[in-house]
Amino acid sequence: MDAKELLKKIRKIEIRTRGLSQNIFAGEYHSAFKGRGMIFSEVREYMPGDDVRDIDWNVTARQNKPYVKVYEEERELTLMILIDVSGSRNFGACGDIKKERMAEIAATLAFSSIQNNDKVGVIFFSDKIEKFIPAKKGRKHILLIIREIINFKPESEGTDIDIALQFLNNAIKKKCMAFLLSDFIDSHDYFKSMSIANKKHDLAAIQIYDKRDSEMPNVGLARFKDLETGKDIWIDTSSKSIRNDYARNWYDKQQQLVGRTSRSGVDLISVSTDEDFVKALLGMFKRRSAR
Repeated sequence: MDAKELLKKIRKIEIRTRGLSQNIFAGEYHSAFKGRGMIFSEVREYMPGDDVRDIDWNVTARQNKPYVKVYEEERELTLMILIDVSGSRNFGACGDIKKERMAEIAATLAFSSIQNNDKVGVIFFSDKIEKFIPAKKGRKHILLIIREIINFKPESEGTDIDIALQFLNNAIKKKCMAFLLSDFIDSHDYFKSMSIANKKHDLAAIQIYDKRDSEMPNVGLARFKDLETGKDIWIDTSSKSIRNDYARNWYDKQQQLVGRTSRSGVDLISVSTDEDFVKALLGMFKRRSAR
């Protein structure tokens, strides 16, 4: 992709996702992800109904009348976005390519976070850590992240979510918010690391999938390519039993993903490449706000 085309794509994503973050997500994001706690702000005179436990006895003694401490939420947080850059992100048969949808979602999260003065960092992973962008603030930093998501060329095509979660647990010392963006096509067991990550941080998972991941079309004898291994295989898609086995395999893996993320306490939403992600993401924020 040349520089002019890349700049055009970045600008297009910025216009769409910045508008979403300002007009739709900013308030919900603030409510969904609480600050680290309450910090002291100021003192004021005691008023009927104030909690006596908030009385500042030193100021009260000096002023000879009761004063209470006023607290406010300590808002500044760190948002880490873990992005799957394995070969399967380049697939898209029924809508956008997966990596384009990931870029939009990641950019919306990032712009929503800077609306609340939070820092944003990114971990790109395949079956290894491909790149780590430390958390910073500001529009320039967000545009750098979007550019990397669109144009990043990983060294490996495989997937290992466990490695990404272990890196998050080891590299990020303070509690952060973390979003894991992947299609979750992974043969490794990553749920132990997911549970640990959610206890140490505040983890949510966003699955980006194509409907052809879940169902095989009847197009006769066809050649399929595994984007992560590069292997080709011929399949007779006119066979109903083969199509049913394919759909059943997807369903079984999906049920495992839903069940085990739930047991790990991790919020999960699934977004297909041919649907708008706004409703699903907003629903996640609202559920978190209601807790």
